[in-house]
Amino acid sequence: MAKLNMVQAINLALDEMMAEDPSVIVLGEDVGVDGGVFRVTEGLIEKYGEARVIDTPLAESAIIGTAIGMALAGLKPVGEMQFCGFSYIMIPQLEGHGSRYRSRTHGQFHVPLVMRVPYGGGVRALEHHSESREASLGHFPGVKVVIPSGPRNARSLMRAAILDPDPVVYMEPKRSYRAFKEDVPETPETVEIGKAQVIQEGTDVTVIAWGAMMHTTKKAVEEIRQARGASIELIDLLTISPMDTETICASVRKTGRLAVVQEAPLSFGPASEIIATVNDHALMHLEAPVKRVCGYDVVTPYFGRENLYMPTVGRARRGIEEVLDF
Repeated sequence: MAKLNMVQAINLALDEMMAEDPSVIVLGEDVGVDGGVFRVTEGLIEKYGEARVIDTPLAESAIIGTAIGMALAGLKPVGEMQFCGFSYIMIPQLEGHGSRYRSRTHGQFHVPLVMRVPYGGGVRALEHHSESREASLGHFPGVKVVIPSGPRNARSLMRAAILDPDPVVYMEPKRSYRAFKEDVPETPETVEIGKAQVIQEGTDVTVIAWGAMMHTTKKAVEEIRQARGASIELIDLLTISPMDTETICASVRKTGRLAVVQEAPLSFGPASEIIATVNDHALMHLEAPVKRVCGYDVVTPYFGRENLYMPTVGRARRGIEEVLDF
């Protein structure tokens, strides 16, 4: 196994898929010659040429529109939005066309495209560069939204996204790009979109997180385990839409308690959807109110106050302990 960071793992997945399938095309702003603003696509243009690694104009609507056309023509485009704050410009094309072609044509046409969307704070970026918009992007029927939390599942999720017959928004937590390394197997792995992963089993409380918040939440869970010996079931959501209702509710039925940690603002986020899902399918098993540990309902602040906005290990720990102590 090789130890890779998330940037290297996503690059590996793109390289593997481009080598395996000549219909896989990479396109976006600066993805070619410069290797992407975060160097995720570094080296691909030298290996596969300008016909398959395409530097586009600074035009998000054109990127998604071109990708939809490519997908309908039989290619498998992987586009990049560069920053999540710019992703709203792609929504008219994604929602109005990409998400609807399968239903519009009664299954005759599929749109197998992937849109890479670097998201989230923690990297001292400027305005419009640190948003966490998974709730907005996950709201469109026909579009799947996935978020890796580490290098190994970043590689396997990217492969799954490219192989999927429908549009997939692949959100990349920038804070985790180079934060740590993991063992990534030599043999390619492909996970199932729509399935969460139980990171560790427990009986006292279920804790759910995704993306960069998994790293934060793992530390909080370990602190609680050492301090009070609590048995905590930790779930990495991995797919925002379609959400893995079965895994979530099975865990809550076992533990009777739930805390959710998300970077996005509190209101109308995935954490709220998780709670609604539990209310629908496991309400009578709850022994305490569900706790959300989230960002605040404000515009993501500049880097001077960024760390005050994002959930910390301390905030996650206090939220989980509040559920345990109820």
